[in-house]
Amino acid sequence: MGSPKRSGSIALLGRPNAGKSTLINALVGEKVAIVSSRPQTTRNRIVGIVNDTRGQAVLLDLPGVHRPRHRMNTKMMQEVRSAIEEVEVVLHLIDANIDWGGGEAFLFDLIEPVTKPVIGVITKIDLVRPKQMLLPLIERYGERRPGAPIVPISSRKSDGLDTLLATIFQRLPEGPPGYPADITTTQTERFFIAEAVREKVLSLTRDELPYTTGVLIDYIEEDENLLSVDATIYVERPSQKGIVIGRGGSMIKNIGQSARLNLERLLSTRVHLALHVKVHPRWREDARILMQMEPGMADLCFDEPEADEPS
Repeated sequence: MGSPKRSGSIALLGRPNAGKSTLINALVGEKVAIVSSRPQTTRNRIVGIVNDTRGQAVLLDLPGVHRPRHRMNTKMMQEVRSAIEEVEVVLHLIDANIDWGGGEAFLFDLIEPVTKPVIGVITKIDLVRPKQMLLPLIERYGERRPGAPIVPISSRKSDGLDTLLATIFQRLPEGPPGYPADITTTQTERFFIAEAVREKVLSLTRDELPYTTGVLIDYIEEDENLLSVDATIYVERPSQKGIVIGRGGSMIKNIGQSARLNLERLLSTRVHLALHVKVHPRWREDARILMQMEPGMADLCFDEPEADEPS
């Protein structure tokens, strides 16, 4: 008789751009979360499900810990706090290439009262030369959370991922899986389409466009082997609209073509994608837009924003 199966949820917690989305995609084995060099690209919970001979690990890729300056950001930070209360294990991700600052100190303070298992995950170790430079970082983490397991990893190189999974399953409770074995995410098709477009906006505009864009799916219909989609890209200023559209419409054309090809690979169907760009100076404060972009996002839209946290 084999060992009992283990099952539970795990929160991936870290500062913006700590490598949470890349890690969840690597562990699941397919793309379920947007990956970008821009910080704060994850705006709500991304659920990735790892089915293993040892059981099932449900991974929550949470928004990066940051100062909530808008109602949307306030909602993102509530997602973080709520998930910490709900999960069985917390992964605390720290980028090995970034100096600790007030933001990391805030994150340590955030998880200090957590009594459930916390695993320290040192990410992007493939970028560290020489490897001995990791030792002071590991020692420093151990000083802040004595006795906590620490696993150095490189998601892109698949280095340390087996060790990390073993460490996770050791700390999950025994129990049956919560999802069927053939499911790898709980995200909807509408969500994936919006994320595919937003990812291309971020990657193709690069440094020209700040973190002030959102994508709303206005219309979606599937007819035999064709998926027809109308989507609106929201920006905050007319100059940003010009960047997204590009000279003679070149940029919006590139965004649409790249997103369409990506979606056709992901969804295994032909896609007709029509993109529009709208200027809304306060779209991140607009309850109606936020609710349509991400279900539940408007829950806090009429709350007062929380005090800024250290960056």
